[in-house]
Amino acid sequence: MTAAITAIAPIEQGIVLIGDDTPDNLALLSDALDLAGYMVLVAMDGTSALERMHRRRPDVVLLDAMMPGIDGFETCRRIKAQAELADIPVLFMTALSDSEHVVEGFAAGGIDYVTKPIRTDEVLARVAAHLRTARSLRAARELPAARPQLSAAQTQAALSSRFLLTEREVEVLQWVACGKTNRDIGDILGLSPRTVNKHLEHVYVKLGVETRTAAAAVAIAASH
Repeated sequence: MTAAITAIAPIEQGIVLIGDDTPDNLALLSDALDLAGYMVLVAMDGTSALERMHRRRPDVVLLDAMMPGIDGFETCRRIKAQAELADIPVLFMTALSDSEHVVEGFAAGGIDYVTKPIRTDEVLARVAAHLRTARSLRAARELPAARPQLSAAQTQAALSSRFLLTEREVEVLQWVACGKTNRDIGDILGLSPRTVNKHLEHVYVKLGVETRTAAAAVAIAASH
């Protein structure tokens, strides 16, 4: 087990916030993440998680879907509604594997989910992958201003021609790159969150990516 954890340890230490009201899960995940080299923050409910995030900004958040007070879905929505926190990847931990709850998690702004009982090797692999992608996305956003940026029309044309995206898929992708949730995008474009999610599924396939953050990184790179 130790060898597996070491193999996927992050190159640079990251900060992971765990929101879960089950002490055994907190202990299991905290120990595994600590051994992998992460700094770990813990919270036992959604309100505490939000308070911790304002005191110390994490790089990745692991949220239990069902917590007392505000649940994980609402906690995620509140995270994504705050500009200073919206780009932090949120992964759900849940025993609710039916499609309705999976869709709700993605609609709330979650980027991935793991099912209980928790398998620490899977959690570590997903955290490491999303942390790498998030850092790449931030780096893309911080490209030197001297590098010419394409107009919105040029970016749309580039994405459409290179990846064969439809006009609607390009619109959805560009709003994803702006940090909007599926619910936000639906309000902007006059679509339901479920329809937005369906467009995103097509975008992922055409871009050859598996996550929201990776898709956003492609969109940002296309604008430079």
